[in-house]
Amino acid sequence: MQRPVSAVLRASGAWLFAIVLLVFVLGPLVWLGAHAFADTWTYPHLLPDSWTLRWWATVFGDPSLGASIQNSLLITPIVVLVSAVVCLPAAYAFARFEFPGRRLFLIGLFATNAFPRMGLFATLASLYYALGLMNTIAGVVVVQLLGTIVFMTWIPAAAFSAVPRSLEEAARDAGASRARVFFTVTLRMALPGILVGAVMAFLAAFDEAQGTYLVGAPDILTMPTEMYSLVLNFPKQVAAVFSILLAIPSVVLLLAVRKHVMGGQLAEGFQLK
Repeated sequence: MQRPVSAVLRASGAWLFAIVLLVFVLGPLVWLGAHAFADTWTYPHLLPDSWTLRWWATVFGDPSLGASIQNSLLITPIVVLVSAVVCLPAAYAFARFEFPGRRLFLIGLFATNAFPRMGLFATLASLYYALGLMNTIAGVVVVQLLGTIVFMTWIPAAAFSAVPRSLEEAARDAGASRARVFFTVTLRMALPGILVGAVMAFLAAFDEAQGTYLVGAPDILTMPTEMYSLVLNFPKQVAAVFSILLAIPSVVLLLAVRKHVMGGQLAEGFQLK
């Protein structure tokens, strides 16, 4: 029995979409992986002429590249911690209290992402010079903090809002204090959403390049900002190795929270009313 033409067309379209997705998603990753271990690669060979690990030795042996890795691994957790301290109380307030201008403030959180970033960073530069924050870790932390506010406010706010108040009231009726109810009931149930927000904030800070370069260069360079120098001054194999290293934290963290992301915690954060 022949399949209907429409079913064949749908199946063909699905396969075509899968192939295109495979090429554009996995293609660059395969290219990076091959160049990271390729010694020479001449046209028209489909595979490298020879393989080597010397590009990895170049990355780990270069002091400037090693410093950028250390800076990223040092600054990004600081940014996430500061973002949590600043944003989580605001997230709880947005979730549990009605106050004048609440919706306006919620919408205003997107203002940091509603305009071209470089224009915003250039505007901040004059203030940074006046405050002496240029070429300082504190200045880089503040710049990277701007990209984390949305994630560390909206997603945790939705998580706090989803906690049933009946459970909190039951704990209070049982004699628990407000602090104990918050830490044992509210915070515990909202923790998956907070974790997703923290991971998204980490990725936003870790991958931020424009503002970090404007504020930190030439003294403080992170892995994304160091990519500018790699592309211009190093062999492409070194850039490929560094790109893989840059992607590892993102992949590891997303795999760690995939259950919550796939479960809708990320989407729920942006449905907060």
